[in-house]
Amino acid sequence: MTNEKTKIIIQAIEYMKEHLDKEITSEGIALHVGYSPYHFSRVFKEVTGIPPRHYLSALRIEAGKQRLVNSSDSILKAVLKAGFRSTGTFSSKFKQFVGLSPKQFQKNIEPLHRFVHDYDSSTILQPLEALAPSVTCEVKAPPDFKGIIFVGLFPRPIPDQAPVVGTAFDYRESICTFSNVPKGKYYVLSAAIAKGVNPKHYFVLSHALRGIAENTVDTQLHSTSFTEVVLREPLPYDPPILINLPKLLFDTKKRKQEEN
Repeated sequence: MTNEKTKIIIQAIEYMKEHLDKEITSEGIALHVGYSPYHFSRVFKEVTGIPPRHYLSALRIEAGKQRLVNSSDSILKAVLKAGFRSTGTFSSKFKQFVGLSPKQFQKNIEPLHRFVHDYDSSTILQPLEALAPSVTCEVKAPPDFKGIIFVGLFPRPIPDQAPVVGTAFDYRESICTFSNVPKGKYYVLSAAIAKGVNPKHYFVLSHALRGIAENTVDTQLHSTSFTEVVLREPLPYDPPILINLPKLLFDTKKRKQEEN
């Protein structure tokens, strides 16, 4: 991947961000950066891992999340900021990508923020054995990181929906194992939230550490896999992290308590 390609795609992403409330087409973005539509789409996917239209949808949902985290903003303001033409379309897309409706998301910001802030990993019991197909993942965080680490298996290289399987754990842990993984080919994605007092940092994750395993994992019946993810600072062309990570942590704790 050349620096020229990366610079062009970053320029295209900045254009998207500046015009979210306008009608944006891949052809228009390609024209803006001086590429043919075909060449632009190919290079964009090479750099980001996903097509331009998919990336644009993710940016629009992220813009809506930013508005909703501000408790004084209405869902209508979020819709307009994100460039959607109706609240119905925005709500269905938001629930698809984030896992909650806009109203539920806004209602749960404070309680989920308190839950993550007070989270104690010692209350979660790990399974005694892994059942195949299983995937074991080691997540390597910077030595000075203190917070919650999330990892999951996704069908695409962007966390824009709930993972096929996923979990969350304290920074003092580094390895997790997923048992009985459905057969398929998955991207192993991880993100981390540093503990803090600002709820926005738990739900709008543009500054969160993130990482993706170098290779996909392909689970087969009675198979075991091992993979590694190194967490890093976000890059200018990284797709937005849309799923509600605090809710994933809450659901993980609830599920493991029920299992044990």
